[in-house]
Amino acid sequence: MRFCANVSILFGDAPFLERFARAAAAGFGAVEFWWPAGEDPGAVADAVAAAALQVPLFNFDAGDMPAGDRGLLADPDRVAQFRANVPVALDLARRVGCPRLNALVGLERPGATRAEQLALAAEQVRWAADEAAGHGIDVMIEPVNTTDNGPVLLHTTRQGLEFIALVDRPNVRLQYDVFHMQRMEGDLVATLTEHLPAIGHVQIADAPGRGEPGTGEINFPFVLRALDALGYDGWVGLEYRPTTSTTEQSLGWMRALEEA
Repeated sequence: MRFCANVSILFGDAPFLERFARAAAAGFGAVEFWWPAGEDPGAVADAVAAAALQVPLFNFDAGDMPAGDRGLLADPDRVAQFRANVPVALDLARRVGCPRLNALVGLERPGATRAEQLALAAEQVRWAADEAAGHGIDVMIEPVNTTDNGPVLLHTTRQGLEFIALVDRPNVRLQYDVFHMQRMEGDLVATLTEHLPAIGHVQIADAPGRGEPGTGEINFPFVLRALDALGYDGWVGLEYRPTTSTTEQSLGWMRALEEA
């Protein structure tokens, strides 16, 4: 099993650009991240290169996430903001060799039907996917839980897959986040077994608190063994909030898993 550290949430006691070296020093060969708002993309690429890391995935601009945004795709007032970000994100992806970009769909808005909002979001993803296809890059669609994120448009595996079918592009796949789907629907291994061909990337955190594996209710040895047995050969993104003082102190679960 190959783990990559999400440096937008891990190593949070260091400035963002210093987290890449911290991840490498902790033994990671790869990282992922949310859109690095406020950072120079060139400086991000340089930090990745200096730490000799792979980047399996990062997010397109999802808006002001600390303020509650969870994506721009379903908001007609932010079409231009998303489309302006796409070429910048694709350029960064090419620089760091990233093959996947995650497009968060966003929150339901009053004044428009769910179908209308999903239709706009699908149009945005189609455009982004067509732009990305020429560079061999896939676009990920990630359902997230409503308890922690508000009225998100996509919050179950079924909804994510239905939206991907609506988009109808071969380079659009599902991003399966174990934490979010445990919160929304459970049945993690059954869902992975049924839908693995549609899944392009997996992320993990324990539930309900979003801490490291072993701090909540998910049986991670069982889930990860099943994922391996199913033949998943991609990276597993660690998108958890450490319950320890530092990220490094939270990594004991990885050593225990290797020993088991």
